Amino acid sequence: MAKVTRDDVARLAGTSTAVVSYVINNGPRPVAPATRERVLAAIKELGYRPDRVAQAMASRRTDLIGLIIPDARQPFFGEMAHAVEQAASERGKMVLVGNTDYIAEREVHYLRAFLGMRVSGLILVSHALNDLAAAEIDAWDARVVLLHERPEAIDDVAVVTDDLGGAQLAVRHLLEHGNAYVACVGGTADTPAVGDPVSDHVEGWRRAMKEAGIPTEGRLFEAPYNRYDAYRVGLDILSGPDRPPAIFCSTDDQAIGILRAARELRIDVPGELAVAGFDDIKEAALADPPMTTVASDRPAMARAAVDLVLDDGLRVAGSRRERLKVFPSRLVVRHSCGCAQP
Repeated sequence: MAKVTRDDVARLAGTSTAVVSYVINNGPRPVAPATRERVLAAIKELGYRPDRVAQAMASRRTDLIGLIIPDARQPFFGEMAHAVEQAASERGKMVLVGNTDYIAEREVHYLRAFLGMRVSGLILVSHALNDLAAAEIDAWDARVVLLHERPEAIDDVAVVTDDLGGAQLAVRHLLEHGNAYVACVGGTADTPAVGDPVSDHVEGWRRAMKEAGIPTEGRLFEAPYNRYDAYRVGLDILSGPDRPPAIFCSTDDQAIGILRAARELRIDVPGELAVAGFDDIKEAALADPPMTTVASDRPAMARAAVDLVLDDGLRVAGSRRERLKVFPSRLVVRHSCGCAQP
């Protein structure tokens, strides 16, 4: 059987091959609804399948979006990747995912690989973008949207959460429960001071404590972002002589580790220790006790990032403020803070 071509579809639909292309690619020009229906009916009747490789070679772009994240094993990044994939699917795109494991060289590797594959755009969740990675992006003149983090090395469009304001909400809430002070589990020594959500969470903690006239010295603890290392840090914090009455964790994953440490040490949460996290991952509602945390609208952020990276006007000139899309944070009150069980 001869291969069905776009010309065959156009003849059956009574239109031009250009119109068939507009229907298949959903643009760039609009097609009248009745004409679109005829083209789709012809495609179905003939069993036509577009040659995506040929399309990519002609346009020098593919139907792929590259997504580079630190670690999909962490629930937050896994949920964010899923949201990006859903949003991309709504736009007729597929997503390639690369995990950097917080290693700069691996980030550059995925940048080169994805850009070399002529992805339609790149969504980058970068822990600390280095100059080499920034130079790679500039060399390809790539469409890039920063998601969740906004490293100083590049000034591309960013979609982020109000991390600082969200942290203040959580810490104020813990203080309103009558806790003398709130300790903070932040990031590690190599956490970027600017543009990183965890740094903003720590700064939000500092500001909320300052508002209440409470010192922060000696009350900030370093921990990796995952629950396993945070659990070990939690054992040290909670078994010491100056056990804090409340802890704000920069990520929910860290908070889950702290809850496990408290349970192992037979410390009642929230009776003897109040805990709050940040991110509102799905597991937060199933933690023991259910965790008070700060939420952001990840599906909306993912849609915004996908829409921006596919927008031809992405690289228009504008101020830093105009190129930064900030989504609000909201406090999600559960039981770990001391509030009654919902």
